[in-house]
Amino acid sequence: MAATTRRALAPRYDAASVEPAIYDRWLESGAFTPAAQPRPGAERFVITQPPPNVTGALHIGHALTATVEDVLIRYHRMRGDDTLWLPGVDHASIAAQFVLDRILAEEGETRASLGRDRYLERMWRFMDETRGVITGQHRRLGASLDWTRERFTMDEGSARAVRVAFKRLWDAGLAYRGEALVNWCPRCGTTISDLENVHHDEMGTLWTIRYHLEGADGRADPAAWISVATTRPETLLGDTAVAVHPGDERYEHLFGRSAILPFLGRRLPIVADEAVDREFGTGAVKITPAHDFDDHELAKRHGLSAISILDEAARINESGGEFAGLDRYEAREAIVERLRGMGDLEGEQPHGMVVGRCERCGTVVEPRLSVQWFIRVQPLAERALASVREGRTRIVPPRFEKVYAHWMENIHDWAVGRQLWWGHRIPAWYCPDGHITVTDAEAGPDACAECGRPAAELTRETDIFDTWFSSGLWPFSTLGWPDETPDMARFYPTTVMETGYDILFFWVARMMMLGLFCTGVEPFVTVYLHGMIRADGGAKMSKTKGNSTDPLTTIEAIGADALRYALVAGTSPGSDQRLTDAKLDGARNFTNKLWNTARFVLGARPEAAEPTGESSLAERWIRSRLAETVERATHQLDALDLGGYSATVHDFAWSEFADWFIEMAKVELRRADVTPGDRSRMWACAAEVLADLLRLAHPIMPFVTEEIWATLASGAPEITVGEPLLITAPWPRPDAREPAAEEEMAGVMELVRGVRNLRTGAGTPAGAWLPLAIAPANPAAATTIERARAYLEALARVRPIEVAAQEQAPPAVAASPLGAAWFPVAEGGVDGARRRGAEREELESGIERLRALLANPSFTSKAPPAVVAKERARLSELEERLRQLGG
Repeated sequence: MAATTRRALAPRYDAASVEPAIYDRWLESGAFTPAAQPRPGAERFVITQPPPNVTGALHIGHALTATVEDVLIRYHRMRGDDTLWLPGVDHASIAAQFVLDRILAEEGETRASLGRDRYLERMWRFMDETRGVITGQHRRLGASLDWTRERFTMDEGSARAVRVAFKRLWDAGLAYRGEALVNWCPRCGTTISDLENVHHDEMGTLWTIRYHLEGADGRADPAAWISVATTRPETLLGDTAVAVHPGDERYEHLFGRSAILPFLGRRLPIVADEAVDREFGTGAVKITPAHDFDDHELAKRHGLSAISILDEAARINESGGEFAGLDRYEAREAIVERLRGMGDLEGEQPHGMVVGRCERCGTVVEPRLSVQWFIRVQPLAERALASVREGRTRIVPPRFEKVYAHWMENIHDWAVGRQLWWGHRIPAWYCPDGHITVTDAEAGPDACAECGRPAAELTRETDIFDTWFSSGLWPFSTLGWPDETPDMARFYPTTVMETGYDILFFWVARMMMLGLFCTGVEPFVTVYLHGMIRADGGAKMSKTKGNSTDPLTTIEAIGADALRYALVAGTSPGSDQRLTDAKLDGARNFTNKLWNTARFVLGARPEAAEPTGESSLAERWIRSRLAETVERATHQLDALDLGGYSATVHDFAWSEFADWFIEMAKVELRRADVTPGDRSRMWACAAEVLADLLRLAHPIMPFVTEEIWATLASGAPEITVGEPLLITAPWPRPDAREPAAEEEMAGVMELVRGVRNLRTGAGTPAGAWLPLAIAPANPAAATTIERARAYLEALARVRPIEVAAQEQAPPAVAASPLGAAWFPVAEGGVDGARRRGAEREELESGIERLRALLANPSFTSKAPPAVVAKERARLSELEERLRQLGG
């Protein structure tokens, strides 16, 4: 072995300077890309990265996703599995439009001024400018994605997959076009999904309005009315009924009668329905089927018509009579004022309510009747539900299987169209005769599929697909589907789909349904759901609230490894967590602890000598503990218990290896009575355990472990088995356990802890040496005490150690399996230590005062030389007394 290492670790770990260079080495090595051919017998392990929105910056949720997936990928890569982590980004139709519209406004343009073709050209330029942002941020986090396979939900492969999938759904009778109530954003000008309709608790107003009953002459009876409560008086223009609960005795006499709608004079039947809440307002509610989901369902039960009174911009349309052309809120004010003037506004009061707002622009969402494209999902849902219930796909944690089942059992047809320009255009063409032709051909149909009209007479659908449709094809479209590509054969189905529990239905369920429909098999074996990250106090992190953690800023401050560790440590799947400053500080401290421990090992290598002699108790113990740690960490990663894995690595690295073994190794390496071969053996043990510790910690802390590995490999290639990069090193395999060594060392450690507690209780100075008496529990314990004498002395700061009889023990002892220990009450014991502690404090105080005095130029230049000399002599005397005292 070489006498010294060729490289040395810096005194402190500087993540900012180390991490980028390490990532470049990984890229140059090609370690992220699977080998051309898997090794014989290798198991497949594949994750397709949930594609983040191309327009957004990396937020803390992306950092958690990337960290969890990278931990699993690095582990399986080190295990020798056929491992692929496929990256990509999502075109994010609504988000991209929202961002680009703001840019266009600054440029003095709008979507309308550009037109569809020029707008899409501008969007592609915008995509080219922004697509690299997310990629760069993931690299900064250390994500070991196979960038050679990076995909985009708007690339040619995805576009073809979308067309083929929709054509197959159409041919199977599962795609259709019809009218339905949808969530509509007036500002974005499109339908939006439930996920994009974010609900907020807000304070509004509850108005009570008189609807006069129909008189015998068919007109409104000025003396008779039914009072209804509403939070949206403008929608009364679309009312087609009034509803009450069938058990509400207040309105029994009105069942079957009708009311007259204010302003428009429309006859409104009074219907009884159990869905009406008798406690809300007056217990009578207006029914507006075209602008309320609950009203829409009630209307279908009672055969009521639906009248739409809002246009795409949420202005009152021609069905609104005299209020036509007014914005919805202008109409609200006008209607309320007119009702007040007519004496039919019975009351108004503040009212807490839940308001849905567009996730992107914050505009209040309107339920709106619209002709849309739909996917008939019930047959797809039944099959996807069976996959989970029959165990072909499992959900982690299992409690979310019930949530998944509830959604699947109550699923509604999917409104898959969006009234936007940016996205995959629905491949449907309309014939003047009312026929619809759907094709997967990129150029469109040659003629109407039903009547044969030529393509020139057909009109293409202007709507695009909901982004979730192309995302629903992600696990297989990224591998080349619908073609039977080598990647499809090798990497499909994928292994783990890791994402947040909040999109289990919106994305995971759709991937399951479309994956089974398009490929015939489940798209992944396991769904791993992580929880949400919350700020101090438990609130959800939000940039608008100012309580979010910027991952890139955090990386600049403490390094990627510390952030990664903080995100995973102490977590469990499906559970929310708080990313506190204390947690981040603890993660940074752990990174520094690992670095400093490695610095000691690398710097303590003795002069070259062949390792000789039998392994010490400390060596046997740490190797046995390493074996148990490898077994446990491997099991935890296989079980997707990342929180448990991180704790296992932390406890072994910090406590067992650094705080116990390294301190014992220092004793062995510094002892004068051991041979060079003994020192070499002890150091080799420390280096070998460090190497395996680096392998264990690498998935969660890749940068710092890679940097330490490079230094270790440069000086001890025989220990690191010749692997130049840790990312390609094999996962450690556990050696045989030594229960006897662990039991013996447990007794020593308990004895050390007990003596330390005695010291604390006695108030002795931390640096003071104390004599110790031990009464062994039995002959075997006496042997262990003698074998571990040097460890006990150094770790408990005791010397000399006297083997005594149990009868000599005072009441206060440190009890352990090895026996009882105590401090003899003598000059050298506790009392003596206290006196020495007081004397040391007095000496240190005097030394500090004299050093300050002699460092003061005013004293040394103005005081007589004899006085200065006297003070210097006094300082030397105090320093010598402190040295003799052991300071």
